[in-house]
Amino acid sequence: MSLPAEPYVELPKHMYQKGVKHLCENGVTQVPHKYILPPQERPVSLVVNDCIHLPVIDFTQLQGMDRSRVLKVLSKACREFGFFQVVNHGIADEVIGKMIDVSKRFFELPFEERQRYMSNNLSQPVRYGTSFNQNNDGVFCWRDFLKLSCHPMQDFAPLWPSSPVDLREAVGEYSMKTRHLYERVMDAILESLGLTDEKVLSKDGSQLVMVNCYPACPQPELTLGLPPHSDYGLLTLLLQDQVEGLQIQHNDRWVTVKPILNSFVVNIGDQFEIFSNGRYKSVVHRVAVNSMRSRLSVASLHSVNENVTPSPKLIDYLNPKRYEDTNYADFLDYLTSSEFKCKRFLESRRIH
Repeated sequence: MSLPAEPYVELPKHMYQKGVKHLCENGVTQVPHKYILPPQERPVSLVVNDCIHLPVIDFTQLQGMDRSRVLKVLSKACREFGFFQVVNHGIADEVIGKMIDVSKRFFELPFEERQRYMSNNLSQPVRYGTSFNQNNDGVFCWRDFLKLSCHPMQDFAPLWPSSPVDLREAVGEYSMKTRHLYERVMDAILESLGLTDEKVLSKDGSQLVMVNCYPACPQPELTLGLPPHSDYGLLTLLLQDQVEGLQIQHNDRWVTVKPILNSFVVNIGDQFEIFSNGRYKSVVHRVAVNSMRSRLSVASLHSVNENVTPSPKLIDYLNPKRYEDTNYADFLDYLTSSEFKCKRFLESRRIH
């Protein structure tokens, strides 16, 4: 006779709204019911054989005589993976190290200090929160985050947390460096599409730095750090520590991205899939957690606030317009009214 299942932990709503880190600090030893996914949505354990080495773009080669060859590799990566890793990108290890270090120290602050930046308003330029969209998520995910609007910096830097005392300086330098890298990567991606004179993608778009904290989880097989989703914007540049967790959907299966120290994982967002008229793909990804180590990542998300429309140069008789025009307001309306999973927003813009 089988033993009865161990009862799930039920918590009052105010507890899980305070975030996963707060639960861990209060000694949680089981995943509370609010975080438990339906059986069909639960992750399998991370297995070494399921790791994938993404295409690697060496930025020094991209800037040199080998540019045409590297552009072909870049184009193939954007078509077949929607992801690639950038090495030799020119951002100093010291800048990266400071950003990782200050991020860890922010999440180690007392809850009362972190709580000062909590808000349910998705439009807040500085926001400490939990899960994916804690207003609508039926099942919460095992993640806390600090969202920092970064461009234009002079408008937002005074709003960033004042603790740790070196956070503003570290984020300021990091966001400037990643923005410059984003612009150079975007130039290369446009060139790979034959759009070197394209002016539609303004360099005055928004930049968000999203610092993600995934605490060690007592039952990682029951939950996820982030559910399957695609990123809304143009491009995301992701810095991750050496703890595995990022998984992408490739050839109809989930594979774990093998981290490369101090590299950036770059992925195509929904806005760019729309702009490229589907040539380059915004790929569904998720984050798995583990029971042994916390994981930290820093995503620099870049998007444009004005309308995005498929480039006329990528539309012809054989490749008709595949997406409706869209803007950030459309996305926010969708996000606030839906439990956001996979690529439902992008599918809502597709012309059938």
